[in-house]
Amino acid sequence: MIRLAIGRHLADASVGAIAASYPNTGYIGFPLGLIAFGSVSLTPTTIATILVACVLFAFAIVLIEIGLQTERAPHKLGLKVLKSLARNPLIVSPIAGALLASVHVTLPQSAETFLTLLGGAASPCALVSLSLFLAEKRSSKEEKGAGGVSLLLTVVKLIPQPALAWWLAARVFHLDASLVEMAIVLAALPTGTGPFMFAEFYEREANITSRTILLSTVGSIVTLSMLLMFMGHHA
Repeated sequence: MIRLAIGRHLADASVGAIAASYPNTGYIGFPLGLIAFGSVSLTPTTIATILVACVLFAFAIVLIEIGLQTERAPHKLGLKVLKSLARNPLIVSPIAGALLASVHVTLPQSAETFLTLLGGAASPCALVSLSLFLAEKRSSKEEKGAGGVSLLLTVVKLIPQPALAWWLAARVFHLDASLVEMAIVLAALPTGTGPFMFAEFYEREANITSRTILLSTVGSIVTLSMLLMFMGHHA
């Protein structure tokens, strides 16, 4: 909302929003949850991962597609957005996977092995791509203001988001104390690599997203440590 208010494009604002709200539940949430809370954390972390990777991602994609369309008539805009979403692999792939799993189709062993290897390579490739992008020299125009925006998104990710998670979990939904703590820790995780792949796919402010991932990951070493110590989890 802030970036929209200062005149940024809806697509750019959406990329910034997902960079400031996309926790790395898959690669940090699971191991950290096991260390701090034990095996009881697996179910909440799995639910959080599904919500982040499917619901949050899909919502952001819809906003970006709306922002990229030039058509303003509501019915025509909706139709164009639906067509764009139907061709978007970030939307089509998980839906196709869920449908295939629901009908219990057994793939040939060779196809199963290939897809397993391909899926396992996705995140390492994203990390390598992110590292190369961070190391790449960019023009002063691209760099102008990127540091400040990335820092702002990092602060939002590491402080207001876990505070909001506490309020929702404890005050709105009145969850058990252990679930409240898990929700806060999951919300306090640094930004994952998903938003970077997202920004690269749409070619919208990947430099800001990559900086946010780096800054939030480094910053979370301090904020998560303090948070776990405050909760009494010294493991």
